[in-house]
Amino acid sequence: MTEVLAILSIAAATGLRLALPLLLIGLMSGPRLWSQVPLLAHLPPSLVIGVLASWSAAELMLSKEPSSQRLFQGLELLLSPVVGILAGLAVGRTLGLATGINLILAAVSALLALVIQILQLGWFYRPQRPPRWVLFGVDGLCVALAVLAFDAPQQGGLIALLLLWLVIRTSSRWRHWPQGGQTLASREP
Repeated sequence: MTEVLAILSIAAATGLRLALPLLLIGLMSGPRLWSQVPLLAHLPPSLVIGVLASWSAAELMLSKEPSSQRLFQGLELLLSPVVGILAGLAVGRTLGLATGINLILAAVSALLALVIQILQLGWFYRPQRPPRWVLFGVDGLCVALAVLAFDAPQQGGLIALLLLWLVIRTSSRWRHWPQGGQTLASREP
């Protein structure tokens, strides 16, 4: 059960940001940088560190600006399932899960990452965008979830499940949002 919670934690982290969780996986793995991450294990570690560090810096700084925010959101929406699978497989391999179970959990990881990414995208297309401090909170939550996936998987998995609950609750409210707007418009004289 602990392994499932660890994978949910890293999946939620990849749903919030893409490169930062992968960078943290590599840095926390020590001298065998990204040896458990499919695709990244076949690339030179210096190249992987450079690309992930650059992308993480761009996510942390440029994604706060409205002009570049849409570009990042589009790319993150497309890539979040792929990164979710990579991170889920990496954590599963690190924890020594059987291949069949690891593949199932990696698929769940991809879906959770995609759903959380869709929630973030929805928040930015609302009439009132979240304040800037929320964006910094998302960055902090991403780092916390990635670290908790290895150090305290129960707590990280619980936070991931709370995020999933938030996604479900928010989506049900958004589903009724246009209907509420139509009923108010129809009441106006």
